[in-house]
Amino acid sequence: MFKNILAVAAGGALGTLCRYFLNTQTLTFWHSSTIGTVLENLSGSLLLGLVTGFLVHRQTKEWVKLGLGTGFCGGFTTMSTLASDTLFLSPAHSMAPSVLYVAISLFGGIALAFAGILLGEKWGRKEGGQPS
Repeated sequence: MFKNILAVAAGGALGTLCRYFLNTQTLTFWHSSTIGTVLENLSGSLLLGLVTGFLVHRQTKEWVKLGLGTGFCGGFTTMSTLASDTLFLSPAHSMAPSVLYVAISLFGGIALAFAGILLGEKWGRKEGGQPS
């Protein structure tokens, strides 16, 4: 149990640091934290799908799965910023930017998670893994 907690905490810390780095780089190029949030959530969805799909074919310790999935990917992605950005993008006159932002985040995230699972499973089988 302690290994699981430690793995989630360490993974979460690393994921949060990576999210911070990506967000600062995004601000440098696009001067918008909203784009950074979309990139974080979409790439995090893809990564979680890859990890999940790959680990299906591996006899992996629970703390590794939790550290990578719940910890790193959970720390890297951000639902709270998605929610606050959505409210920030909806001025009194138009909801279109908010609707587009949520649609890209939600449907893009689901599509990329699905693609990641398929790729991860393919990669896991190619590496000789068996379903666990």
